[in-house]
Amino acid sequence: MSPRGRAWLFVGGALGMALLLAWGLAGVPGSDVPLGRYAGLLADHAVAERHTTNVVIATAFDYRALDTLGEEFLLFVAAVGTTVLLRATREERDEERAARLDEQRGVATSDSLRALGTGLVGPTVVLGVYVTAHGQLTPGGGFQGGVVLAAALLAVYVAGTWLALRHVAPVSALELSEAVGAGGFVLVGIGGLLFAAVFLENFLPFGTKGDVLSGGMVPLANLAVGLEVAGAFGVILTELLDQIVLRRSASG
Repeated sequence: MSPRGRAWLFVGGALGMALLLAWGLAGVPGSDVPLGRYAGLLADHAVAERHTTNVVIATAFDYRALDTLGEEFLLFVAAVGTTVLLRATREERDEERAARLDEQRGVATSDSLRALGTGLVGPTVVLGVYVTAHGQLTPGGGFQGGVVLAAALLAVYVAGTWLALRHVAPVSALELSEAVGAGGFVLVGIGGLLFAAVFLENFLPFGTKGDVLSGGMVPLANLAVGLEVAGAFGVILTELLDQIVLRRSASG
């Protein structure tokens, strides 16, 4: 397909998605609508039963943990599929040529951009860890925290070069994080099967409400999802950046 054809295909798809989103948002009930029966039960009992002050996280990682496990593996499969498709379009010698080109052009990055990117890396990592670790207490959790952690890799790329990103976050480490996170959630479920006779059943003390380790198995599942999301988005990000550098290499 020609570049013009791809552009028109994107415009048509984006317009369709925008119309579908607008139609969906138009049907969302207002805040004054009474909660449904299921939502009302969770709002009334989740904090007392699970000792978590974030009812959404208690629902996602305990009451409906099996649904969340499926969502996690959807992301896992999407990241693997993206990696396989993009890597199939290049060869090892292309990567080496692109790396040399990026190293040569790295000095062209402005000092202000380097300073901004470097200054954002640390705070972004801290924010991602905080959002993940405090998911059962405040709005956030592993999905949101994992995306924030992956954004720190983008700050590294902005501050330096493609090679700097490769050194700070090698693809093998990101792939390991993704696999450990996906497998960790399954292991939490198996723990429930072994110690509570039900897959994904809580098998740990709920702790004191308001503490970081409250919520029983919720912090473990939350951490597993954070690792998986950070690894998956990190892998996708590095693969997309690889494609950018390869196009620069081909045009140069």
